[in-house]
Amino acid sequence: MAWNDRQHTNFGAAKRLRLILRESGSAREMGGDEMSIAVQIVDNILMQALDMKSSDIHLQPERDQLRIRFRIDGVLHENGQLPSEQAANVLARLKLAANMRIDENREPQDGRIDMEFEGRRLAARCSCVPCLSGEKFVMRILDPQAMKVDLLKLGMNEQVLGAWQRAIQMPYGLILVTGPTGSGKSSTLYASLNQMDSKKKNIVTVEDPVEYEFDHHIAQVQVSENMNFARVMRSFLRQDPDIMMVGEMRDPESLGIGIQAGLTGHLVLSTLHTNNAVETIGRMVDMGAEPYLISGVIVAIVAQRLVRLNCAKCRVRAELEPHEMIELGITPEMLAGANIARGQGCAECRGTGYKGRIGVFEIITGTSAVRQAIVKHATHEELLDCARQEGYRPMLEDGRQKVLAGWTTADEVLKAVFTQAMD
Repeated sequence: MAWNDRQHTNFGAAKRLRLILRESGSAREMGGDEMSIAVQIVDNILMQALDMKSSDIHLQPERDQLRIRFRIDGVLHENGQLPSEQAANVLARLKLAANMRIDENREPQDGRIDMEFEGRRLAARCSCVPCLSGEKFVMRILDPQAMKVDLLKLGMNEQVLGAWQRAIQMPYGLILVTGPTGSGKSSTLYASLNQMDSKKKNIVTVEDPVEYEFDHHIAQVQVSENMNFARVMRSFLRQDPDIMMVGEMRDPESLGIGIQAGLTGHLVLSTLHTNNAVETIGRMVDMGAEPYLISGVIVAIVAQRLVRLNCAKCRVRAELEPHEMIELGITPEMLAGANIARGQGCAECRGTGYKGRIGVFEIITGTSAVRQAIVKHATHEELLDCARQEGYRPMLEDGRQKVLAGWTTADEVLKAVFTQAMD
């Protein structure tokens, strides 16, 4: 259904959703005629996305329309179109809400929309980029409730969970979570901080953006143009921290400060963008870190991906295709007692067969053998062999177990860890 066909479907939108403007340290509700078509469309787009638990909203300009898509469980879904004559007003309202310039349409702009939805405080990180057919507007929903995840419910298997819980209780060192954008790294870090004793320890975080606000005892800093990761990290080191969470090691400078902090009695948790846990060592070397320093500071490295869960309402028994068994390394013997399943598609999962997501994980810990291999400038293959001897199991194996247990499908796992499947 086109959005102009449903523009009068919810005149009570403002009661469920309120856009908040923050100016000069004060906050007020964003004005606008509630009967205005643009106001109604913006409110309905945001409310539908929040009701459907979307992570992102994409407004894609095309020659004669503005296409609306929601990312749900990591996959983009079509959700209607807007005619060009309405699109301009809708984009103008979104720009105003995000504190962007509405008269600027030749340069990219970034902003943030604060809102209240059914009594909950939410935000959206916004990006507006000029394209051939207009301006593309993308919003990443920042929902504190979605980030409040229990460490035990992330999907870590017993071996990974035990090693990770031991790692985050260490008094000092560097702990890294790796994976691409949207792989759940922030959720893992937040869940880990929730396991720590914030009353007896000074915990500080520097993030871009702050996706979840802790209730007590944890100081959180939002990165800005004047305060980048490295500058905030240096300031934190003068604040007597016990634990420091860094949203991302983006450059050699922040990595170097993080390593020095880990070596001087602080526990540092952060993220890097690498394909797997073993490659993280090489990535740190490429960023200028000395192997002997990496060896001395590393406590644990977790790599993770997210896969969609089979819908609990329409899940049925299924069989694996021969090529799926080969690519996942599943033997006929493994199928004995397995519970292979697949969602058929129903109203609960919007016909996709999937609802919700779970992580697949691998972990490397800083054992004596791994540290020695790093100091000796071991190759990727040598590090991999050493890690395997120390108990390392790749994500593909974790994903295989989740397929055999009926939690997800082989297709989901293969898409998530395709590089390992190719090997």
